[in-house]
Amino acid sequence: MGSGGLELPPGDEGHEGNSTDTPPGTVSLARPMETTSIGPELDWDADAWREVRTRAQRAGRAYIWLNLVEQRMRAVVAAVLRPVYEPVHGDDWVVAAAGPAGQEWVQRAVAVREVSRRKGYLLDPADDNTLSFLTLPQLRELMVQHWPCFQPYVDDRRDVELALDELEVTRNVVSRNRALSEAVLNQAERASARLLETLGTGGDVPSALRLPVDAVEDLVGDRYADVVAVHSDRVRLMRQFPAEDIFGGARRIDAVGIGLNLLVQNFSGRRLVRLADAGCRVRLLFLNPASSAVKRRERELGMKRGELSRAVEMNILHMRRVRSRLRDPGAFEIQVYDETPRFTAYLVDGDGPDGVAVVQSYLRRSRGMEAPVLVLRNGSRMVKPGERDEAIDSGLFPTYREEFELAWTDSRPVS
Repeated sequence: MGSGGLELPPGDEGHEGNSTDTPPGTVSLARPMETTSIGPELDWDADAWREVRTRAQRAGRAYIWLNLVEQRMRAVVAAVLRPVYEPVHGDDWVVAAAGPAGQEWVQRAVAVREVSRRKGYLLDPADDNTLSFLTLPQLRELMVQHWPCFQPYVDDRRDVELALDELEVTRNVVSRNRALSEAVLNQAERASARLLETLGTGGDVPSALRLPVDAVEDLVGDRYADVVAVHSDRVRLMRQFPAEDIFGGARRIDAVGIGLNLLVQNFSGRRLVRLADAGCRVRLLFLNPASSAVKRRERELGMKRGELSRAVEMNILHMRRVRSRLRDPGAFEIQVYDETPRFTAYLVDGDGPDGVAVVQSYLRRSRGMEAPVLVLRNGSRMVKPGERDEAIDSGLFPTYREEFELAWTDSRPVS
C-alpha cells in the first residue's frame, strides 16, 4: 500500500505496468532501463589518440620555430633601441620607445610583469624586464615604428613584414591549441627560416647551404646522432631533397651501391662534367655486373635472369662516357666490387665537416627505390658539456665513410 492509499503492483512478470491484469486503483511503476553507462563517453579510441598526437607534434614543431623567432626579434629590438632610449629613460626605455601609440599594450605588458613577479613566475632574473613580456606583434610594432634605426641592419622591410604576417596565423592557432594543418606548418617553417636568415642568424653549419638546418634538429639533434632525416622510400626523399640539392656544387662525391641510380639516372651527365671540370673529385663504386652477387640479387627481387646485370652495365657505360669528356679523367674514378652488396651510400663532401650522406640498406624483397632512406650530416652532432671529445665520432657518417674506403681498397678499376 502506498503512502497515498494506492496499492503498488507486485514486481513479478505477471504484473508489469502494461499488464491487463493490474487491479483497479493501483499505480504502475516502470522498471529502470538497463544501461551499461550513464553520461558522455569519455574514452578516446585509437583514431582519436592518433589525431591528438598528430596535432601535438605539429604544434610542437611550430612552437619551436615561433620561440626562436620571438627570441631573435627581442634580441634585435634590444640591440638597436636600447642604446637610443636607455641613457635617458633607464629601465623604462621600452615604455618610452613604444610612445603614445603603444601606451596601451606596453602598460599591459608592465602589469603582466608585476603579476608574474609577485606570483613567482619569473624563474630567470634575466627575464625581469618589460621587453620579455612583449608579444611578437608588439615587437614587430616597435620595429616598424623605428624602422630608420633598423634599416642599416635589415635589407628589406617588406620581407620582414610578410614573414611575420605568415607567422601570425600559426601563432594564433598554437596559442589556443587548435588544429594546425600540415600546409600551414610548412608555411610557418619556411617563413621562420627566412626571417631568421634576414635577421642575421643563418646556420653556421657549412652544409646548411645544401641541407638547411631544421629548428628541431638544432635543438634536439643530439638525440639522433647525425641522422637529420628519415624517408620511407627514395620517392619521398627526392620530393624533399632533389638530386640537384644533393650533388649540385659538390667538391667531392663518393658513392657505393649496386647501380647508383640516384646519381646516374637523376643527375645529368652534363652537370657531372661541369662539376668535375670545376674541381669536384668523383669516385663511383658499382657492383660487378658479371659477379655471382648480381645473380643472387636478381633472384631475391624476382627479376629475369640478366635484367639487373644489364641495368648496372648500362649505368657504368654512361659514367664512362661522362669520364671520357673530362679534361682530367683521373678526377673521375670508376671501380667495381664482387662482394655481397649491403647498402648504398652517397657521401657528398665526406672528407670535410660539412658533408652530407644519403644511405639505404638493401632489403630482400624491395628494390632500391622502395627501401627506407637515411640522410646524415657530418660533424653536426651537438656535444653537451661534460661529454668526451670522442663523442663527436659516435654518429653514423664516419661508419659509412669507413665502409666505403674499405670497399674501395678491395675493388678494381674499370678501364
